[in-house]
Amino acid sequence: MAFESLTNKLNKAFKNLSGQGKLTEKNMNEMLKEVRMSLLEADVNYQVVKDFIANVKEKAMGTEVMDSLNPSQMVVKIVHDEIVALLGDGDNELNLTSFSTIMLVGLQGTGKTTAAAKIANVLKKKKGRKPLLVACDIIRPAAIEQLKTLGKSIDVEVYSEGVDVDVLTQVKHALDYAKANSYDTLIFDTAGRLHINEELMQELKDIEAYLKPNEILLTVDAMSGQDIVSVAQSFTEQLHVTGLIATKMDGDARGGGILSVRSLTKIPVKFASQGEKIDDLDIFYPDRMADRILGMGDIMTLVEQAQEKMDLEESERTAKRMMSGRFTLDDMLVQLRQVNKMGSLGGILKMIPGMSQMAGQIDEVKASHDMKKTEAIILSMTQEERDDPGILRASRKSRIAKGSGVQVSDVNKLIKQYEQSKQAMKMLSQMQKGGMPNMAKMNQMMRSSSMNRPKLKTKGRRR
Repeated sequence: MAFESLTNKLNKAFKNLSGQGKLTEKNMNEMLKEVRMSLLEADVNYQVVKDFIANVKEKAMGTEVMDSLNPSQMVVKIVHDEIVALLGDGDNELNLTSFSTIMLVGLQGTGKTTAAAKIANVLKKKKGRKPLLVACDIIRPAAIEQLKTLGKSIDVEVYSEGVDVDVLTQVKHALDYAKANSYDTLIFDTAGRLHINEELMQELKDIEAYLKPNEILLTVDAMSGQDIVSVAQSFTEQLHVTGLIATKMDGDARGGGILSVRSLTKIPVKFASQGEKIDDLDIFYPDRMADRILGMGDIMTLVEQAQEKMDLEESERTAKRMMSGRFTLDDMLVQLRQVNKMGSLGGILKMIPGMSQMAGQIDEVKASHDMKKTEAIILSMTQEERDDPGILRASRKSRIAKGSGVQVSDVNKLIKQYEQSKQAMKMLSQMQKGGMPNMAKMNQMMRSSSMNRPKLKTKGRRR
């Protein structure tokens, strides 16, 4: 994940500072030296880092911080606020009117066409807009087909007249079509380019001159480091770029370009793409990104994703059954599927405060495999067996294992996990009713549960 290395190094620097009895200029300088190196290694622009460190030091060496009971926490807050300032607080929302036009531009390979569909999906779901996608990449016919496929997947129409009609004519016709059919937002997917080509740039300038768009969004690859800045500067020399879409934020990148670009170009990041799925696009909130970078989680985004992706009514029904003691393997499967809709386990953990370091230890491949295995085992059972696993004997377990392609030991493990979950629900129900749970049982269950947790990837053992 982008910023993973930076997050770990910054947390180490802050931890060293918190271990000091009192904040002094010496240990402050030592901490800032580590922060400086962390930022430079993350590929943040040198001048940006220099100014950042100077601002943090000036604010951190104030009397209020030095004499506070928790100076290290106040320093972390200062660093957090400075990161927010770097990312651009207050100008990240799209400028949308009753009838809006958005141009997407960028180099080839940055995920521009996919980003166009993702934005249409966000505007439809979160903003209540009626978007129309317009295929303006007549150089790459595959791009038109790709956009149509993506549009179909989110139930958004794609306007295209093929590759035989010039781009500007299609733009004009698309405007007329949108107005005639009550669309309120047009998203133009323009042709990507390998470099700043004069002829293709002139095409973009002609489209801009005719449309006078509300937004011109430039897609940039988060994995390209400081190249983001040079690409953004090249495009802004010829177009009125209003915002960036940072793609491939889920890649193994240093991510420093995102921290540099706002300061050096004054162009804010407006969207961040975390994966290839159509829902893997978030409105960019600088404060939330700062939280993630500092390992503080992102509860707001987690809650929003839960509301969007999970069937909350189904979850509530299952939760009530669980708390009433009527917890079956079907209920367990529902909960697992609901969590799976949220994305990777590591991605979820990153948004939970204090869990970001654990996220990097999750073996996502194994976690996904275990989920599929659990689902296969439950689906291989009869309805009677799912309702009452107590009836499972050796012959039934053997049949279930054979039907789901696993070992009998895997079936036994699942049944054990189910019984532990059921016991935990029973204890929580007792507590809600004012009763006292059996503490001995609870301790035993916790010890047993810890032995059955998914194993984490470790980089090495201490000897």
